[in-house]
Amino acid sequence: MKDVKNVFRNLERKLRQSTWFEDDWEIYNRGSYLQLYKSDWHNQNQGGIHFETYIEPPQIKQKAFPICMHAEEDCPSQDAFIQRFLETEGERIRSWKGYQTMGTGYSICQRTMPLNFKNLEQRLFEEFCRLKQLETGVEQALRALQ
Repeated sequence: MKDVKNVFRNLERKLRQSTWFEDDWEIYNRGSYLQLYKSDWHNQNQGGIHFETYIEPPQIKQKAFPICMHAEEDCPSQDAFIQRFLETEGERIRSWKGYQTMGTGYSICQRTMPLNFKNLEQRLFEEFCRLKQLETGVEQALRALQ
């Protein structure tokens, strides 16, 4: 079994070195759990808008793990934000292989991936780069609700 914490450390390094990663992007890495978000997404306590993945014992047992987007309780006008965001970005998200939109609770979208350690860091990096495309939609929805 490969060391998940090492995979997430390498993923964080890869994200920080990518061409689009600038000062306003932030990463919360708890070893086997990682969030990617922008500084103005109300996620200072990990309860705002963020892209997330984790590979903990239940995911290892199931041999599958999620890549998702959440707008949790620190997101202003949470329900209205999720509704507005999915109105503009829902079609794009559903066009991505394996992604589903939720729109219930704090879950916006999710893809479940098979847990295979071959090229895992690269596959995670590609998924976060895909989710990064939603940046403008997040910011437009936040501005519309101010």
